[in-house]
Amino acid sequence: MTGVPVAAPATTPKRGGGRRVRPSRIGFLLVTIGLPLVLYIGLVIWPFIQAIYYSLTDWGGFTSTMNFIGLDNYRYIFEDDIFKSAVRNNIILAIIVPLLTVVLSFMLATMVTVGGSNTGSVRGLKGSNAYRIVSFFPYTIPAIVIGVIWAQIYDPSKGMLNGVLTKLPFGLGEHFESFAWLGKVSTAMPASIFVIIWGFIGFYMVLFVAAIKSIPSEMYDAARIDGAGRLRTMWSVTLPMVRETVQTAYIYLGVVALDAFVYMAALNPTGGPSNTTYTISQDLYKTAFTEGHFGRASAMGVVLAVLTLAFAGIVFGVNRLVAGREK
Repeated sequence: MTGVPVAAPATTPKRGGGRRVRPSRIGFLLVTIGLPLVLYIGLVIWPFIQAIYYSLTDWGGFTSTMNFIGLDNYRYIFEDDIFKSAVRNNIILAIIVPLLTVVLSFMLATMVTVGGSNTGSVRGLKGSNAYRIVSFFPYTIPAIVIGVIWAQIYDPSKGMLNGVLTKLPFGLGEHFESFAWLGKVSTAMPASIFVIIWGFIGFYMVLFVAAIKSIPSEMYDAARIDGAGRLRTMWSVTLPMVRETVQTAYIYLGVVALDAFVYMAALNPTGGPSNTTYTISQDLYKTAFTEGHFGRASAMGVVLAVLTLAFAGIVFGVNRLVAGREK
C-alpha cells in the first residue's frame, strides 16, 4: 500500500565488545576510582617504596648523595640490643593494649545499651547517656596533653597519685612515699599502658554503642525467652553481631600500640629504666634526627610497617577462622 508509513525494524543493542561506554560513565569511573587510586599511589605506595630504597643506603638525610649498602642497615639494627628491646616493647603493647581496650569498652558499651532490666523494653543502665559523654571526654584531649598530664600525676614527689595513696590507712601508704611509677622496671610499662587505654576506651565504647544499637531488639527478646542471662546474651548475641566492628577497632588499636610515640615520648622521653618503655618509633626518631642516620631509620620504619601489616593479617585471619567455625 502506498502512503502508509512503514516502521523501521527494531535494532538490538550491541553486546560484548561492540558496546560503547558512555562518556559520563568514564568520567564517573575516573572521579570515583581513578583519582583516589592516583592519590593513594602517590601519597602512600610511592613513599613506602622510597623508604625501602633509602633503607638500603647510607643516606644521612640532609645530603644529596647516598651510597647503596644493601642489607647492612638491617643487619645493624637486628644486632642492636636497644632496637631489639624496642621491638619487644612494641609487641607487648600490640598484645595488651588492643585486648584490654576492646574488652573493657565492649563490656561498658553493653552495659549502657542492653545491660538494664530484664523486663520491658531493651535498655541500658540508668544514667547511661551521661556516662557516654563522660567516658568520651578523654578522647577529645590531644595525645601529647594526655601524656603530659599523666606524667605529672605519676610524679614521685608532687604527683597526685602518690598524694592519694600515701593517705591509705594501716601503714599501707608508706610504700608509696616518693614512689617512681615511671622510674621502676616493674611499673613503668603497666603505668604507660594504663594511660593509653584510658585515652581510648571512651571512644571505642561509643563506637560499640553505635554498633549494638543497630542490632534488632527482637534478638534480645528471643534470648530472654530462651532464658539466657546477661553474659550469655553478650557472648551469643551481641558479640557475633558486631564482630566486624570489633575487628576494625582491634586493628586500629594495634596500629596505635605499635606506634605509641606520642604517649611514650611524653611519659618517658628517654625510654624508661633499662629501656622498659622504649619503642621503635622513639628509636627511629633518635636515629634519624639526633644521630643523622636516615637510611638506618628508614630500615626501622620498614620493620615497623611489616609488623603492622602482620598484626592486621593475624587479626583478619583469626576473625575469619572464628566466623567460619560459627557457620
